This record gives sequence, structure tokens and C-alpha cells, in this order.
Amino acid sequence: MTKIALIGCGYWGKNIARALNKLGVLAAVVDGDSRTAIAVGSLYGVPAASLEEVLANPEIVGVAIAAPAELHAALASRALLAGKGVFVEKPLALLLEDAEKLRDLANSTGKVLMAGHLLQYHPAFESLLAAVKSGRLGTLRYAYSNRLSLGKFRIEEDVMWSFAPHDLSMLLALFDGEPSSVSATSGAFLTPGIADECRIDMVFPNGAHAHVFSSWLHPFKEHRLVVVGEKAMAVFEDSAAGDRKLLLYAHQIDLSSETPAAEKTEPLPIPYGDAEPLLSECRHFVECIATGATPRTDSVESLRVLRVLAKATTAQKVKP
Repeated sequence: MTKIALIGCGYWGKNIARALNKLGVLAAVVDGDSRTAIAVGSLYGVPAASLEEVLANPEIVGVAIAAPAELHAALASRALLAGKGVFVEKPLALLLEDAEKLRDLANSTGKVLMAGHLLQYHPAFESLLAAVKSGRLGTLRYAYSNRLSLGKFRIEEDVMWSFAPHDLSMLLALFDGEPSSVSATSGAFLTPGIADECRIDMVFPNGAHAHVFSSWLHPFKEHRLVVVGEKAMAVFEDSAAGDRKLLLYAHQIDLSSETPAAEKTEPLPIPYGDAEPLLSECRHFVECIATGATPRTDSVESLRVLRVLAKATTAQKVKP
């Protein structure tokens, strides 16, 4: 039986522990706070272990890392060197060069390295990506993604690095490539030097545009991805109820007269499955370790996202 250890039992780590336990693979938990580790371990009947114990245990073949982002690169490197398959919550690393070293280390050790880009495993996004690849929307013209809420505030990473990886991962998959140019603006209002809101603008080689707006200083929650193609438009809104998370708008633009005119239609739901994204993501990690398959969100995919983040960080104009 595949055995996986969890490193980091905080806010999101507890959810990963639940998913790994549901899959029957959770073998141990690690956390800097021993009381937290004991509590989570007791909940699922697994030991609270030290990092050294986990890395030295040959029965544990993989680790899931949900520690603070600044620790991701060091923990992943130690785990790969110990011969473990590694799942790392986003971002894979805070520095592009650290992520490149992890990629090289995974390649040299032959071990799985997977990034936690959760929305790639959301059934609604999977259906949207399939619709785009099938040509249902036609050539993409532009897309935007909003990831907005009030909190959870951080001081070790800004909102761009905390929120935007989700959206960049989806957009780069939809456009099937990296942008030719990246610009960004952001504002730091609560903690000096830590952006609370950010907009990333991208232009792709074919002229298509994409934008990401992230904020943890927003009056309400909004997770919305809008994709505009030459044939149709689609909206993925994760907070929508029932079958309304993914809608297709087959609007047409009449160009026969001097002034373009919109011919609107009612939105149609695009069918999608009901699998839990986190469970699907964790199952994919376990299957990749068992079979040696390349993860959907591997280091190559993660580095695409990190390259955009690095360019946006360099280009951003921060408003105090």
C-alpha cells in the first residue's frame, strides 16, 4: 500500500490530511507545533512524527508539503534527496532559481514532483479546458480571472504569490503557452511592502490578452474566470450554486453593418462531474507515484506559472 506523510498541518494542511486519509494512504503527519501534529494525527489514527523520522522511513514513499511558502523549496529538496515523491502546495518555491533546482533534482532522482495547482483538478475547469481544446469557443481572444476575498492576510508572501498561481495555472493551460509580455500593478495598504491587491496583464504571441485580479482586501468573495473566444464565451464561477458553475454564452457579433452589434443568447450550462478537486488532486499524486506517470501539474507546468509571477514581480508598480 502506498504510504504518504503530510508535512504541515495548518489551515490547508488539515484538508490535505483529510483527503489523504480518505484515500487510505495517510501514514504520518509532521508540524512545527507538536500539539497541532498530535491533534491531527490522533484524528486520523496516524503518528505525529518528526521530519527526520519521515524521511528515514522506507515505507513512506511520498510526502505532501503544506508548510509556509518560504519553506517549500528546502523541504521539497530534502524529501527528493531522501527518495520520496513530492507534492508541494503552490507556489512550488518563492524564487524561480529554487524551483529550477527542484526540477533538476526530481529529474536526476527520478522521483515525482507535483505542484498543488488545485483548480486544474476542478471538474468544471476540466470541462472548460476540454471545450476550449475541442474548438467549441473558437480562437481565444481574451480572458480574465478574479480571485477576491476579505483575508486571509499574510505577511510572508503578497497576494500575487498567494492567490494568483491558481489563476495563472488555469490561464496558461487554456492558452496552451506562456505570454510574450507581462506587466503588473499592485497596492500595499496593510503591511509595508506586502501587496494586498494586484493586477497582472499578459499578452500572448497570437495577440490574445489575459488578466488576473487578486485581492484579499475586498468586501466579498469572488472566484470568476471569463473566457472569450471568436465563437462563444464561457464563465467558470466556483462560488455559483448547482450546475451554474460553468456557463456557455453563444453570443454572436454581427459585423455586417458599419457598427458591430451584439446578438445575445441565454447562457447554457456545460456539464461537469462532481468529484472533489482536492481528492482528485491527491489521488493523482498517489497514482503518479505508483505508476511513474508525469503529474498534470508537474515542475514544467509549475515553472511556467513561476516565470510569469517572477516577471510580474519585477514589472509591478507598487502603490504604497
